[in-house]
Amino acid sequence: MALSRCFLRRQRRGRARKSKNIFSFTSFKDSLGEKEIDESRRNEDLPYFDLSTIAAATNNFSSDNKLGQGGFGPGFGPVYKGVLLNGKEIVVKRLSNSSSQGLQEFKNEIVLIAKLQHRNLVRILGCCVEGEEKMLIYEFLPNKSLDFIIFDDSKRSLLDWKKHLEIICGIARGILYLHHDSWLRVIHRDLKASNVLLDDAMNLKISDFGMARIFGGDQMEGDT
Repeated sequence: MALSRCFLRRQRRGRARKSKNIFSFTSFKDSLGEKEIDESRRNEDLPYFDLSTIAAATNNFSSDNKLGQGGFGPGFGPVYKGVLLNGKEIVVKRLSNSSSQGLQEFKNEIVLIAKLQHRNLVRILGCCVEGEEKMLIYEFLPNKSLDFIIFDDSKRSLLDWKKHLEIICGIARGILYLHHDSWLRVIHRDLKASNVLLDDAMNLKISDFGMARIFGGDQMEGDT
């Protein structure tokens, strides 16, 4: 009997620990107008990071780790580079508490990017929601954005004509996936060179879905 009680207590503690590492989409009320989303898929989970983990990864949000300010949309504040304990490099996108638009953009990115998987879309690794802090965690892409390359004379030479064509085709593949091939049909609404990121092999990934909208069939859902 004592052994069975001990086993049950361990099971409960294990479930509690697991629940802390998962962020549920249902914690946000629907405000995107996505009537076409299947309820069972809307309840998918996103990995959750503790604030202490992100603070450690960014050296307590050090200015030395800061990549920029509001570069992912008007609703977001500083953006940081971080390194997790396992050595994985990440980007931390921190919500601006002073922006009324920020929460909506945060919801958009959680609902959309976490459910879209394509080699030409940036990959979200998880989120952190703790107190007033709301942050999104992404894969780190070392070659920054396309505008950083094409508007810098010293870096423009990295893109030969073959790479130009690959980038154009990659953008087209990503947009085709969003508009036609994904079960969530999405219009980005803010596609520009600064939202096209490049990995270490100069492969592109479309980012920043804060202004995106979902549509189904020929009927648009939300503003265009």
